[in-house]
Amino acid sequence: MPNLLVRYAVSGEPADRAGQARLRVGTPLRALLNRVFPDHWSFLLGEIALFSFVVLLMTGAFLALFYDSSAREVTYDGAYGPLRGARMSAAFASTLGISFEVRGGLVVRQIHHWAALLFLAALMLRLLRVFFTGAFRRPRRFAWVAGALLFWAGVAQAYAGTMLPDDGRSFTGLGIAWSIVLSVPIIGTWLAVALFGGEFPGEAVIHRLYALHTLILPALLLVLFVVLVGLTLRDGRAQWPGPRRTNAKVVGERLFPRYALKRVGIFFVVAGMVGLLGGLLQINPIWVYGPARAGVVTAAAQPDWYVLFLEGGLRLMPAWDIPIPVGDGYVIPSLFWPGIVLPAVLFGLSVTYPLLRRRDHRHHHLLQRPRDVPARTALGAMAVTFWSVLTLAGAGDVIALTFHISLNAVNWAGRVLLLILPPLVYSITYRLCLGLQQNDREVLVHGIETGIIRRHADGGYVEVHQPLPGDGRYAGAPVPKKLNEVLPDGPGDRNIRGSRAVVGLRNQ
Repeated sequence: MPNLLVRYAVSGEPADRAGQARLRVGTPLRALLNRVFPDHWSFLLGEIALFSFVVLLMTGAFLALFYDSSAREVTYDGAYGPLRGARMSAAFASTLGISFEVRGGLVVRQIHHWAALLFLAALMLRLLRVFFTGAFRRPRRFAWVAGALLFWAGVAQAYAGTMLPDDGRSFTGLGIAWSIVLSVPIIGTWLAVALFGGEFPGEAVIHRLYALHTLILPALLLVLFVVLVGLTLRDGRAQWPGPRRTNAKVVGERLFPRYALKRVGIFFVVAGMVGLLGGLLQINPIWVYGPARAGVVTAAAQPDWYVLFLEGGLRLMPAWDIPIPVGDGYVIPSLFWPGIVLPAVLFGLSVTYPLLRRRDHRHHHLLQRPRDVPARTALGAMAVTFWSVLTLAGAGDVIALTFHISLNAVNWAGRVLLLILPPLVYSITYRLCLGLQQNDREVLVHGIETGIIRRHADGGYVEVHQPLPGDGRYAGAPVPKKLNEVLPDGPGDRNIRGSRAVVGLRNQ
């Protein structure tokens, strides 16, 4: 197990005097509190996800006190007048009670929903940051696997939560889920009945989703968070290249007190922002959609953004059914490919990507700029484009209604873009990365433009360039384009001097 902090040098001290500022680690607790962590704004994405998860746990515990997961039919006699006397499930009636009768219930419901959206958005952006910067390389391959599993478990958790109100919107989503499960060849019918507890909609599905949402998936998310934090403590956090930053040295802040106190402050900022969103911006007004009705489909019933790609895949897939001449005959319906195969492929590739790459036994503690790995950057841009087209296609009916165009035309445009746009983005991104690399090489070879013009004896004019030092300090680091961006010589450079940064040695 690597010891991330053996000794440290306070900023401003020469690197060769680091041993004079040695910290004698007496206990494991002291070693942990004095561990050096690099600090960068992009590292906050995982922490925002963690803080959002804490908000979700607190608000979810409050909502669970008043929610009834029963699917039995009752007559509503609550505070919301337009639905008084209507027949509905006990789950929907209890959700209306939380919204209109429990003090602060509506605000807590909306905070819970906004926190779920922020949680998944932060996790997705963190995965993209890790992918494009190469932070998934050894020794952090399993940290990537834990992070990817955390995201997909969060998607399942959020989807189960949106189904619990049993309103018209969630009922439409349950109907789509029923159809997707039915599309599984041979065992689809049995599997759907087993999951839903009978023919759709069934009476057991709300109970089962409630157990998933409140017990099983939160426990899984908590375990994955613990594993991810433990792997981060064991392997350390990768850092951006720069002065004093090497695979053996870490430049950052000690865990306690400054780093930890800053994170406590960020937690309150995240909680406050989610509280403002929940109090000021309405989300998921279930009383507008009304109670679930088997013969009623709610208009513009798009799911939340994290599963909108699945909706887009269902819309864009042509009606191509494949017959299977086995026994009495089976059919692989077109719904099977975007509903089962597409999520399975995305899940498998996203979780196992670091394990599928060629073996590299070296440890990498320095991040890579996306331009320095053009193939991987282009591949990521192509994947993001593919997902974005599917996401936009999921809102195709809203787009058609808003801009007064044919829904059929929107679907065909989505199919064409899904085939053409990803490879086009790959090519453009790859060439762009090569162009940025060439620009950096020109600066390293010819120097920085100073704006000073000199006239030669033969009458010609030339601009004076300031050469850059050839000591490798810009290997993997941003190349300066202006004179005030040049790193000064000496250990007390401007990136460390005057800050609270410390330099720790990383032993493998």
